[in-house]
This record gives sequence, structure tokens and C-alpha cells, in this order.
Amino acid sequence: MTRITVRGAALHYDDVGPSHGVAVVLVHGHPFNRSLWAPQVTALTGAGYRVITPDLRGYGESDVTAGTVYLSDFADDIAALLDHLGIEQAVIGGVSMGGQITMEFQRQYGQRVRALVLSDTSAPAETEEGKAFRNRLADRLLAEGMDGYARDVIDKMLAAYNVTALPEVAEQVLGMMRSTDPRGAAAALRGRAERPDYRPTLTGVDAPVLIVVGADDVFTPLGEAQEIQRHVPHAVLRVIDKAGHLPGAERPEQFNTVLLDFLAQQVASR
Repeated sequence: MTRITVRGAALHYDDVGPSHGVAVVLVHGHPFNRSLWAPQVTALTGAGYRVITPDLRGYGESDVTAGTVYLSDFADDIAALLDHLGIEQAVIGGVSMGGQITMEFQRQYGQRVRALVLSDTSAPAETEEGKAFRNRLADRLLAEGMDGYARDVIDKMLAAYNVTALPEVAEQVLGMMRSTDPRGAAAALRGRAERPDYRPTLTGVDAPVLIVVGADDVFTPLGEAQEIQRHVPHAVLRVIDKAGHLPGAERPEQFNTVLLDFLAQQVASR
């Protein structure tokens, strides 16, 4: 684990795998950290890829920026990290909020995108109802901390049946949520509420795109993934059975097979 200071915040990240391999940046969602991607890091580095997994500002071991942190701020951080590492182009992938950060990165830094991986995410701007909900949730986290929220959403982050079927995964996900600084989580919620509509950005994507969704995702169900594919007709859409909002954690073998196949067929040969 190493770190870089960007705009007043120390951001921690892992950079593993061969330095000459195709670079893959994996962006975690809310309210998690880079350890979410451990199964993918193992699979990708084993296949010869260089994998960079940052803790977003406000999450994991990275410094907190209180107030409001926009998705554009996270995208700028990733661009600064790539500059620091001397990487001109990379595969950029993310889950949930991380997928929206990935789309924001495409919007701002499209020339640096070798391919996109969008897992369990949505492209439209937030609704007025959604904005109010996210701001209320930010207030709640600041007032109460993360524990109650973690208990409330664990059976939505994972498919409900996986909370009992996969107790170690459930405990890992709960641990990440509970250990997140409420100030960082609240700042990201407020910024995410103001996100733009990414559908116009998607329409102009020429790079290869992989869309992944858990079959039983209740936060961003299959229809959201299909909406993305309608705007990127050349995208590959894969559904992971027996998984919810975090298929990379719930069904890592299936997720990794889909990801490695996509990279081998559409990225490594380009």
C-alpha cells in the first residue's frame, strides 16, 4: 500500500501486478474501500494485468474531505493518481457509485480510457426525490454513525439470501461499511446527489465497455444495466446469477471469468 497527496488529501492505494501489464483501475462504491476488490486483484494479477485499487477520499485509509465531494472530484483524484504512476491509459472500472465515478472519468478524461467496466450502476442524473433522500441520509450518518445504516442495507448490498448463505462475505461488507468515516460517506452522498446525466457521455464512448449486474440487485436492477447498453450498443452485458448489488464479492469466480474474458477478447489484443 502506498499513498499520494492530492489537493490536500492523502489518498491510499495498492498498485500490484507486472508494471508492463495492461493497467486496470478498480473503483469501489459507497461506503466501502479498496479491499472490496481483493478477489479481482488476485485474478487479474494472476493473468498478467497491473491493478490499481485506490481508497477514494473519505473512505478506507484515505483522508476525509468534509462537506461535499462531487463525483468529478473523485475522477480528478484518479487522473492525478494515473499521472503519478506514469500511466497514460487504463481500463477504468467501478461498482455502484464507483461505476458513476467511472462514467464521470469517461466524461472528463475519455482519451485516457482504454475500456470501461460498469458494475451494478446507473447512468441518469439523480431525481429530486433521490437528492432529498441522499441528503437526509448524509445527515443521519453524521448524527448516528454508520452502524445502524449498515444493518439496514446489508440485505440490499448483498442479495438477501446471501447474507446467510455467505456469512464471511456479509461480515466483510458490514465491516467495510461500519469502518467508513461518516464525514466521508456524507460528503460523497451530497456530491452524488448532484451528479449529471451520464447517458450523453455513454453515447459517445468508442472504447470497449463491459456492463455487469447481479441478477437480484435491488439497488440498480437489470433494467438499469439495459439502459446503459441502449446508449452503448457495442457494450457487452453480463448478468451474474445468485448475486445482488456486489457480484464481485458474492460470486467472485463468475465475475472474474466475465471480466477476464472481456479483457482478453476486447482489450489485451487491441
